[in-house]
Amino acid sequence: MIPYKDENPTELAPVITIGIIALNILVWLFVQGAGAPEALARSVCQLGLIPGEVLRTVPPGTAVPLGDHLQCVLTDNPSWRTLVTSMFMHGGWLHVIGNMWFLWVFGNNIEDSMGHTRFVLFYLLCGVAAAATQMFVDPHSTIPMVGASGAISGVMGAYILLYPRVRVHTFVTLGFFLTSVALPAYVMLGYWFLLQLLMGAVGTLSRAQGGVAVWAHVGGFLAGLTLIKLFANREYLERRRGGVVILPRDV
Repeated sequence: MIPYKDENPTELAPVITIGIIALNILVWLFVQGAGAPEALARSVCQLGLIPGEVLRTVPPGTAVPLGDHLQCVLTDNPSWRTLVTSMFMHGGWLHVIGNMWFLWVFGNNIEDSMGHTRFVLFYLLCGVAAAATQMFVDPHSTIPMVGASGAISGVMGAYILLYPRVRVHTFVTLGFFLTSVALPAYVMLGYWFLLQLLMGAVGTLSRAQGGVAVWAHVGGFLAGLTLIKLFANREYLERRRGGVVILPRDV
């Protein structure tokens, strides 16, 4: 399922959401060379997060193949800043476009619920929590983690708590046919979250390596569910009209 819009108007201009999207695109174009092999490999090695390197569970000097005769060589002086920089790196055009698409659909409403400054901190904290979850699950991994999906998972976790009944218009494939349906957010996002849990469980049991860091998605989603109670601004939520707002009393 691919969401493309929701029925959830906003009051604030989503300047931070737009800014994050713009930053990710600029990084992809000018830091990662729009996917040029050498620039992409260099950015992933230097700015991506490699759990085994950061946690020092893998010896320095270990070579990590990236394909096309390119590789990362683990250093003896890893930087924890990659917890943040990795969420602005991507592995391909579809990766960055897909992530920014989801952020645009759901990010504006979460920014609207807490204001611009809080949203920046919320987004970064969700991204760090997502990366930390993946590191905890697979601390010996030498596969670089890149992408904004962990932070965006936090946005989605916040969305399902604040706006569970808001209708989200979603593309659905039925065999060779593509159609569109409008689903409550709790159905669309709940399905997505359960899918991440299932893929994570299967991958862990089978010791599968590579692919999507689904436990980062799980960790980010749960972080969003938790942090929204601290970051949501009740005054901002109460001034909204026409949207469905469900928020715990203690927020």
